Amino acid sequence: MLDEKVWLTVSALIHPKGLGAMLVQQPHDVVVVAGQPVTLPCAITGYHGMVLWVKDGLALGVNRDLSGYPRYDVIGDHSKGEYHLLIQRTELADDGSFECQGIQAAIRSRPARLTVLVPPDDPVIIGAPVVSLRAGDPLNLTCHADNAKPAASIIWIRNGEVLNGAMYSKTLLRDGQRESTVSTLYISPSNIESGQRITCRASNKAAPNGKEATVTIDIQHLPLVNLSVEPQPILEGNLVKFHCSAKANPPVTHYRWAKGSSMIRDVLGDSYEVVVDHSFFTEPVSCEVTNALGSTNISRNVDVYFGPRLAAEPQSLQVDLGSDAVFNCAWTGNPSLTIVWMKRGHGVVLSNENTLTLKAVKQEDAGKYVCRAVVPRVGVGEKEVTLTVNGPPTISSTQTQQALYGEKGQIKCFIRSTPPPDRIAWSWKETVLESGTSGRYTVETVSTEEGVISTLTMSNIVPADFQTIYNCTAWNSFGSDTEIIRLKEQGSLRLAVIIGVAVGAFLALIVLMGTLGAFCCARLQRSKCRPLPLSSLPAADKWARNKRTARVTPHLECRTRPLRLCVFRLIPQGSVRRDLEQ
Repeated sequence: MLDEKVWLTVSALIHPKGLGAMLVQQPHDVVVVAGQPVTLPCAITGYHGMVLWVKDGLALGVNRDLSGYPRYDVIGDHSKGEYHLLIQRTELADDGSFECQGIQAAIRSRPARLTVLVPPDDPVIIGAPVVSLRAGDPLNLTCHADNAKPAASIIWIRNGEVLNGAMYSKTLLRDGQRESTVSTLYISPSNIESGQRITCRASNKAAPNGKEATVTIDIQHLPLVNLSVEPQPILEGNLVKFHCSAKANPPVTHYRWAKGSSMIRDVLGDSYEVVVDHSFFTEPVSCEVTNALGSTNISRNVDVYFGPRLAAEPQSLQVDLGSDAVFNCAWTGNPSLTIVWMKRGHGVVLSNENTLTLKAVKQEDAGKYVCRAVVPRVGVGEKEVTLTVNGPPTISSTQTQQALYGEKGQIKCFIRSTPPPDRIAWSWKETVLESGTSGRYTVETVSTEEGVISTLTMSNIVPADFQTIYNCTAWNSFGSDTEIIRLKEQGSLRLAVIIGVAVGAFLALIVLMGTLGAFCCARLQRSKCRPLPLSSLPAADKWARNKRTARVTPHLECRTRPLRLCVFRLIPQGSVRRDLEQ
């Protein structure tokens, strides 16, 4: 392009009407924000011809007549050659290249570029004003700012700080000038809090301060539940209260209670009261809280104090001699319980475990065993089992038994045997008898809870029976056992009883005789008292007949005195003595 002065000189030389015309003001490049007015200056001095404004090669009008463009006006002092172009409320359509021309003087200004900037529309956050998401999910926010020239820049702001990491994309609109910008922000679940406000700010040269849109984050979650139990610990049979407190977004819709696998249908609120027993220790109470997102279930056991309860019942055992016997016994209780195994009738603790093991059992190990559980300060429980030992029979009988001469006698044999005895036999001299009667002898066998009693009965005991050795023998599949029993005459015992009775009768006789004698002497006073015949005393006579080694000889002598006392004495047979005592 030629220098301005050169251009004006050439124009004046070519066009006579333009002699002396000079372009003293011409338009320059301008940037304007849409909606704002703008003035493009143009002044030609010494020129009185037509002035033409041209936009992108298209004439807008002659001189001051721009009727085809209502927002365009030519302003300035005509006498000074001012033809300034005023554009009111600029629009994007005004964007272009403008020239001012003096046609008759062949004067043209240099092209001036009018750039119209367009601020973005208000940004829009998809889902605003509240974006809800489920707890644990990441947050994806999308903000778009449309119809901007140049394209808008978007930033994200939270609590006054810019969030980095957003992704952007731009789209050119059909007019070829404006653009739309889309920004997507990703936030991890750990970096999100419910109630936070996040701002999308869009800006360009037309809107340097930017335009903003804000969204509130609403994190929705399943109910957060806490189940409390009061009081604890508690003794069974007392009242406890369960309280189910929940925080939920969206709000709680209903509660549901259960114990173990059983629903509690008559409780609908957030509290449950009940009298507890031991089952609450092992079967938890659960509270299920529901909202629109789903349900949360929480359960609690109650620390119930209760006495021992049998969890695994021990079983009685039957084992072979020499084998091991293992008992198992399980109890539950709260607080912690102590288990004690003992044999019934013995004070020795055999085990403090659930299991009692007896190694290589002997027959004396057979019996009843007790599994006892103790919950301190709460209660005691026990269970009894029986150990039966399979082995040869064992016979426990008195080796010397008694009978009366001439009467019926019995000797007994007590047999413990597991399994029961297959055979029991009595033998003496050349005789063997298992059951029934043989001559004077009869064998009877009776089973009891403790064992078997075999009785050998003998009628009319004779002296030879006291000299005989009797064998009681029992057999089973494990072996046999024998007991030797002797019979002893019971006469010495009867003699002792007779002597005792006789002595008592004799003492009674003395008292009686003394009383009668005193009475007699008192009446006769000076005369002699006659002796009382012995035959008149039945009791003494009977005693004398049974007592062959002694006899009673009563003798009474009275002296003539006011009071006489007569005394009887027992003297040996063959001698008689008489005493008279005053």
